[in-house]
Amino acid sequence: MPAPLAERLRPATLDQVIGQQHLLGPGKPLRVAFESKQPHSMILWGPPGVGKTTLARLMAQGFHAEFIALSAVLSGVKDIREAVERAQLLQATSGRPTILFVDEVHRFNKSQQDAFLPHVESGLFTFIGATTENPSFEVNSALLSRAAVYVLQPLSNEDLSQLLMRALTLDEVFGIEEEAKAMLVASADGDGRKLLNNAEIVMRAATQSGSSTITIALLQQTLGDALRRFDKGGDAFYDQISALHKSVRGSNPDAALYWLVRMLDGGADPRYLSRRLIRMATEDIGLADPRALRLTLDAAETYERLGSPEGELALAEATVYLACAAKSNAVYNAYNQVRAFVAKDQSRPVPEHLRNAPTKLMKQLGYGKLYRYAHDEPEAYAAGEHYLPEGLGDPAWYQPTPRGLEGKIAEKLAYLRKLDAEARAKGAK
Repeated sequence: MPAPLAERLRPATLDQVIGQQHLLGPGKPLRVAFESKQPHSMILWGPPGVGKTTLARLMAQGFHAEFIALSAVLSGVKDIREAVERAQLLQATSGRPTILFVDEVHRFNKSQQDAFLPHVESGLFTFIGATTENPSFEVNSALLSRAAVYVLQPLSNEDLSQLLMRALTLDEVFGIEEEAKAMLVASADGDGRKLLNNAEIVMRAATQSGSSTITIALLQQTLGDALRRFDKGGDAFYDQISALHKSVRGSNPDAALYWLVRMLDGGADPRYLSRRLIRMATEDIGLADPRALRLTLDAAETYERLGSPEGELALAEATVYLACAAKSNAVYNAYNQVRAFVAKDQSRPVPEHLRNAPTKLMKQLGYGKLYRYAHDEPEAYAAGEHYLPEGLGDPAWYQPTPRGLEGKIAEKLAYLRKLDAEARAKGAK
């Protein structure tokens, strides 16, 4: 059996690579690395079918290095150990450098990723990881700090057209209608491997039918729903989730629902989408409408119970609600401000009146002695009391908006601050 078309068309030299000119063009980082013969550890981040594995193989060839490949989907600790032992043996016997390529590296857990660190540091091998997920979230910071991150882009329609013509003239010459060519390119959605797989199916069908021309009718007959399902105009997955989030934030339910359905139609995991919706409920709506978080959690649970396609309606309901809800990022902003402050501030002691006093000694030391029990105070509020460490004053990190329920919260906090000011003014007299 002949190798798949995508494998037969895998570039044998750097000049045969289609796309990624922001990394491979003259003076660009990967071109410089090839020309200088100076390999370095790296993470190749990009969508499927854009050449991550091909570049890793070409690097091994260009650097005259041994190539060891692992798939994080299929490999475990035993496979990692065997790869390290093989690299050690190669170093001892041939003296040639080794490139260890890990596909889908984000699927390795922390301990598995940590296993590479000492060998990257010792120079036993050059580490190249490939991932479709954001390495900032999926790759350990220790490993990330030892590797350059290169972002690979989806192939443009021009790139895909060039790749398609290369495929059509590989073994036999096939003609193709312009409209069919555009449809076949669109079906790939920036994924070169997807394009070649679709082209191979169509070319096989054309050969069996005795046709030398690929037509729209032939495409629809052989690829069917795939033409509609993947005709996304080259948008990347993370661009679509960004569009969904921004449509919700912008209070446009139609746009939000459109992007949700586009992602579901394109094969996105509904569980991933439900997690992102939960994030939107906390980041962009917050206390302006606390019901949004509960409704979104219920939608996620509904999907878990019903699955697809029935459960997707609950996600659609949550999406529309989030888009229509009052918006506030006040808690999000306050949380980030406090995190930044605490990260750079000293470790301030807890004020004595707020400390726990479960033992006699602690009580003798005055822990909790001057604490005022709010429920015993007028309006259940200890006006004028301080709850932050000494010296912080009133930083007012949380600034509620006037929208939705948060407007009521703002009114209450303003009233309580007024009581504080009055109580402290009396205490100062």
